[in-house]
Amino acid sequence: MLETKQNLFHRLRFILVETSRAGNIGAVARAMKTMGFSDLVLVNPRFDGALSDPEAIAFASGAGDILAQARVVGSIGEALQGIDFAAAVSARLREFSPPVLTPRALAGQLQAQPALQAAVIFGNERFGLPNEIVERCNVLINIPANPDYSSLNLSQAAQVLAYECRMAALDGAASVRQPGGDANEIGFQGAAASVAQIEGMYQHLEQALVDIGFLDASNPRKLMPRLKRMFARAQLEQEEVNILRGIARHMTGRRP
Repeated sequence: MLETKQNLFHRLRFILVETSRAGNIGAVARAMKTMGFSDLVLVNPRFDGALSDPEAIAFASGAGDILAQARVVGSIGEALQGIDFAAAVSARLREFSPPVLTPRALAGQLQAQPALQAAVIFGNERFGLPNEIVERCNVLINIPANPDYSSLNLSQAAQVLAYECRMAALDGAASVRQPGGDANEIGFQGAAASVAQIEGMYQHLEQALVDIGFLDASNPRKLMPRLKRMFARAQLEQEEVNILRGIARHMTGRRP
């Protein structure tokens, strides 16, 4: 295994949102460790002491070090700090989701872009991920399971993602081909915009659209989810986010 900071094993974070069962947290830690990953963050688990719960430790089965260094945070924004590329994992497709990838396609894409700090996000065992989290992600990951019985346990889904990312990292998988050619063949590429930078741009753009009368704040319909889906396909860079914020600034004639 290569031990560099650009290695996928060091730059992929696993985020669990509002997990209900301590055993699932421990099982995810085990799945991560068996595949060589270690960065685990919990967002508002639905019980106290999630990382030290005896059931979590038992299900971790030797991956207690993953639990010991994991973090518990109060919001998805905190969990995504420092992240450039976020992938929501869901069995349920959404009307206004970002582009949909398989775990293998995601793994290949992350391996092909070694500068990306990435995260895969898993929702509550019963309710999954809310739309507002899915919409702020770059891609939606859908595991192509048996359509007659597509129910995967949380830790099983995490194991599938961890395995595919491990194989991509070990094999040096080629970057995913996109319509129109390879994303790495388009010339100069700047630094990827972080999730927080993109979210700030959305807020700025939404306010500008309200100010010029294009968006009715009392009846926004689906405009912003459609715009988020469109921009998610672009994999925005920092300079591109700055350009879009500059446009929004000039639309209103004042600074944010």
